Amino acid sequence: MALPMVLFLAAAPVSGQAGASLVATSVEFRTSDTFLGGLYAAAEMTGRANEKSFAGRPVLIEGGGYNGIWIETQPMGGEMNAKRNMTTAFNNTLLFIEQQLPNGRYPGLIRHHNRDQKLLPVYTHTQGFCFPFHALNLYYWNKKRDTAYLRQLYDSLEKFDAYLWRYRDSDGDGCLETWSVWDTGEDNSNRFAGTKLNRGGWPGEAPPDDPVFPVESMDFMAYSYDARPTPPRLSVLLGNGREREWLAKAAAVREKLRAYLWDDKRGACFDRDRDNKTMPALLHNNLRAMHHGVFTPEMAGRFVREHLLNPDEFWTPFPLPSVAINDPIYRAGPNDWSGEPMGLTYQRAIRALENYGFNAEMVLIGEKLIANAGRTKTFPQQWDPRTGAPSPYKNRVDYGPTLLAVLEYMSRFYGVNVEFDELHWGALGREGHATTYTQHWDGDAYTIESKDGVAGARINGREIFRAGCGVRVDTDWSGAVLRIINLRPGPARVRFHAGGRETVLDLERNGVFAVPSAP
Repeated sequence: MALPMVLFLAAAPVSGQAGASLVATSVEFRTSDTFLGGLYAAAEMTGRANEKSFAGRPVLIEGGGYNGIWIETQPMGGEMNAKRNMTTAFNNTLLFIEQQLPNGRYPGLIRHHNRDQKLLPVYTHTQGFCFPFHALNLYYWNKKRDTAYLRQLYDSLEKFDAYLWRYRDSDGDGCLETWSVWDTGEDNSNRFAGTKLNRGGWPGEAPPDDPVFPVESMDFMAYSYDARPTPPRLSVLLGNGREREWLAKAAAVREKLRAYLWDDKRGACFDRDRDNKTMPALLHNNLRAMHHGVFTPEMAGRFVREHLLNPDEFWTPFPLPSVAINDPIYRAGPNDWSGEPMGLTYQRAIRALENYGFNAEMVLIGEKLIANAGRTKTFPQQWDPRTGAPSPYKNRVDYGPTLLAVLEYMSRFYGVNVEFDELHWGALGREGHATTYTQHWDGDAYTIESKDGVAGARINGREIFRAGCGVRVDTDWSGAVLRIINLRPGPARVRFHAGGRETVLDLERNGVFAVPSAP
């Protein structure tokens, strides 16, 4: 049966802002599942409506009524959308680098004055930091063509890390601090009740005199950690010899977080208040810390097993509330980060869980989001954790992080993703249906097709592998197989064919089969 075309979006090569031309990318997706296909088409259409011009440069705004680019969302969102639009992907990162202050501080967001065609960077708060990994991965999406961009990124991250440690450890105890509600993007959060800061921001470089802030913050420690493992890779690429120095700095941040904010009895991290007393609320911010990679594997394993998968806490019928649903400070309300699950959390959860090998859990969460969003084909900011009913903030149903999360889970399940020097092929399959996903990348076609329980991958028509559905297959850019990863929630026996040889693999839950290198 021929599969109905859902959407094909072409892109032409364009000039980048870092001095190199950008490769062309687009995605072609076909499926016999009209539910899945309709959701995919709605997400892509809504995403295109979020593309705007900022001072003559195309960007991807946050959407859902948020008509700017925030550093907590849009470098990540732009990189996820690089598979469709490289221009917005790079601009969503470069604008923050270009608007960085001499002291290293990034704007928390950048708005645009339409009449004057001017950028309006805002420095009243930090507003998260989903930035380093995504900024670096753009270099690989652009086929490693622009070392000037690498130098620009390296210098920028070094300045920001120095900024954090110069200003955000005001009591000198080695733990970084959040100084306002908006610093971590936890708008209206009940855990900051009693703050006197106007509207939730604080623009100064000296700590506020406030009943709540400064707060010793797992988020800010994670921001520094995330900034530090990226420069070692950049150091290798640039040949500056500083990779060991940066790795040691990252290890020091991780160890301080573990020693100071991790509660080994409860199996989670907890912030400390302005008097350095533990704040007892059980927060999804632990998942954010996993997104930034600061947890050890043991810490991540405990948080996932004891809390994330606990139906009394975060594994609600529609999972991932911002605060454990049984915690005393849990509160449901519009744009309230002490309550209902947020689209941005679903977006960040992908990398958080993949960082620690919780691939089956990532699939379970993504399938929940796809099933829910597909019922209305709209993209609200948050939902009721008990019923999954959307709670659209000000009736907005075009929220960028939600629609990008939907598209990104689909690409993880049925498509192709670039992660540094590797290609990750999603061979999950969709029971009873066929899917075909082609990533057009710099003139080449990378296609994976799933049908009748078998997935096959091709590069420009040349077969790379065939596998029983339910796995992810990682290859290098040429298609040489590196590893096979189980995506199912239990053990699986999978037939795998590559290089003229068929193998039967027994994979444990979240098991990885590493393919030996050829002699």
